Amino acid sequence: MNSEIKDYYKILSSNFPEFINKYIQAPELQRLSGVGQFCGVDYTSLPFYNLKYFYSRLDHSIAVALIIWNFTKDKKQTLAGLFHDISTPIFSHVIDYMHGDTLKQELTEENTEDIIKNSTTITELLNKDNIDINDVINYKMYPIADNERPKLSADRLEGLFSAKLIWLKSWNLNDIKEIYDNITILKNEDNINELGFKNQNIAQKFTEGMLDLAYSFQDNNDKLTLNFLGDILKSSLKSNIIQEQDLFTLTEQQVIKKIKYSNCEITKNAWNFFENMQEVKSSNQFINNKYCISLDCKRRYIDTLVMDGNLSNRISNISEDINEKIEKFKSYNDLKYAYIDFNFSN
Repeated sequence: MNSEIKDYYKILSSNFPEFINKYIQAPELQRLSGVGQFCGVDYTSLPFYNLKYFYSRLDHSIAVALIIWNFTKDKKQTLAGLFHDISTPIFSHVIDYMHGDTLKQELTEENTEDIIKNSTTITELLNKDNIDINDVINYKMYPIADNERPKLSADRLEGLFSAKLIWLKSWNLNDIKEIYDNITILKNEDNINELGFKNQNIAQKFTEGMLDLAYSFQDNNDKLTLNFLGDILKSSLKSNIIQEQDLFTLTEQQVIKKIKYSNCEITKNAWNFFENMQEVKSSNQFINNKYCISLDCKRRYIDTLVMDGNLSNRISNISEDINEKIEKFKSYNDLKYAYIDFNFSN
């Protein structure tokens, strides 16, 4: 763990909850140290990404647990947050793209309960800590940990923080601390606890930064990159380079090695192209004899709560400017097609 992540963790929780350390050592969680948070884009040369450093799903899971602990001091909720990505396959949401689930992107969460219940290490630790396994297998039980979009949750907050810090590099630790220190627990319109902001100006800064990332997820660069990597995995499965279970049991580097040293030239060539890719082009017309795709993907945005007098309200209801920016994003589309100079049929 590099020094910036250590400092980032201290912002999220000044007192590290030591009880989670023994759970972090469970093999099922340690596997996540070899699964990237950013869906495999660590391995391409596309300038659209250029990540600062590798940030794993384990790093993300610990950060989510720290946020939950900071606001709840509840061991069950904190562990549920720590375990929430335990079933995440290699390249994360690329597997959703591979299976055609670009709109919901929920396939990666299907096996969470089974993995936790079948982990000897985790079940023994829970028994020693006198924690019911049913209280930690589904973080969606806890609205601070997770909730329906466009609400703010610990998982969503951490995803934004780490992306702005490591991928877009448009927030530094001081920005994150300023935003994080302004967050509190509010009651939403359903009278349910939800993370929100004390100050409207900070809520606006947060929302504008969030939209910056939201547009990046709708960019043809991102859509094509994830879809292309998904098709590389499809080709690897079809050619028996890897098996379906490898997606959930191996690390990304282990699978990459299998692809690079396979006998399937088309899959190896595709991976080599992915690694050295420099440009994704866009068009409103389908481009023949190229790898050309057109797809819609999940719109990730947050309409956060903020204090409005003695009550809480959505930032879109308070700020006309923010409401216009959110509505503009909701109707945004990149050009219809994205393509690269590659063809799986060659």
